[in-house]
Amino acid sequence: MKKLEKLIQALESYIPQAEKINNNVSNVNVGWHIEHSLLVIISIAQTILNSDASKYKWKWSTKKVIVFLVGSFPRGKANAPEIVMPKNIASAESLAQQIKAARNSIQLLKNAGAKQYFTHPIFGMLDRDATIPFLGIHTNHHLKIIKDILA
Repeated sequence: MKKLEKLIQALESYIPQAEKINNNVSNVNVGWHIEHSLLVIISIAQTILNSDASKYKWKWSTKKVIVFLVGSFPRGKANAPEIVMPKNIASAESLAQQIKAARNSIQLLKNAGAKQYFTHPIFGMLDRDATIPFLGIHTNHHLKIIKDILA
């Protein structure tokens, strides 16, 4: 959890540069990547908290194993679900509010049951303990894009 908290802190540090864009790296600005990352954390935590642990079923996923071992995934290979796609240009104030919500979501996630889960479109069901590193990998993926935009 500490790693995820540090990643959220890193996202927060880029809020002043939210309007920066580099179309050679990404068609959306830094703020979009910040907001998307936060929406993923918030929505996945909420999904886990609302899940029924008795319905969790572990299933082998080669793609999941590779991504978790490597600790990253390639750019542009997957499309995010609509629910975590930022709709409008976020203001610094709204991003700051989402930072608080993401931090709160992480605290709530600590209290989730070990077999509470969310279903990833590629990796399948991820329980609480698999979700935490996934959120770190996903957030770090977008932090790398942000750094490339600003380079």
